[in-house]
Amino acid sequence: MIHPSAIIDESAHIAADVEVGPYAIIGRQVTIGSGTKIGSHAVIGDWTEIGSNNQIYHHTSVGAPPQDLKYRGEETWTRIGDNNTIREFATIHRGTVTGHRETIVGNNNLMMSYSHVAHDCVVGNGVVMANSATLAGHVTVEDNVILGGLVAVHQFSTIGAYSMIGGGTLIGLDIPPYMIATSGKRDAKLRGLNLIGLKRRGFSDEAINSLKKAYKTLFMAGLKLPEAIARIRGEITGCAEVDNLLAFIERSQRGICRG
Repeated sequence: MIHPSAIIDESAHIAADVEVGPYAIIGRQVTIGSGTKIGSHAVIGDWTEIGSNNQIYHHTSVGAPPQDLKYRGEETWTRIGDNNTIREFATIHRGTVTGHRETIVGNNNLMMSYSHVAHDCVVGNGVVMANSATLAGHVTVEDNVILGGLVAVHQFSTIGAYSMIGGGTLIGLDIPPYMIATSGKRDAKLRGLNLIGLKRRGFSDEAINSLKKAYKTLFMAGLKLPEAIARIRGEITGCAEVDNLLAFIERSQRGICRG
């Protein structure tokens, strides 16, 4: 299961059924779970944990040192969950001591060719990053997000769950959950709810209609955000999705993208 040309540090812990292709390199203190396949010429850097049933294609780089001028070789980590597909030439860097000390990727994600996850990012579950989509440092991507090709996300931004970002979009502010965002004149602009995505994910008509009403109040009623949030809370009750949307907006540190 391990090609004889692969170079594996003696401190690595690799499950018995892991496949490692020709000329792959696996560094110090690496753990790889059952059923994972490492392609040829892939490099798994030091202090990396990889779960079960991942497909890591040839020429990928997972767990390399962060592209941070302050990094001095400290022990920081990359942690990858289960059932992820990481395509050729994708890159994922480990954390920094000034951040979380770890970069985290959850489960069931697809990272297409040339996509990039920088240091201290947190990527949830069910995320799709299309070709050359890139996350700067300290970015959070919540569950079931789709990032189109060539999307670039500014450091410390958060992409809310079930949102969809059109190809080539520059993200400089937080994207609220359940939304579609595409390129504006300069940065991203909201274009409405991700209606097709929500329906495909099984959201109820009641929840979708409540989110539509909340969206109109937030972005089309001419209200300041605190006023809009107060009105929504007075008019829409018992909808977990709307509550999640409002909570996301209230805890945003960078500010949210608008329509």
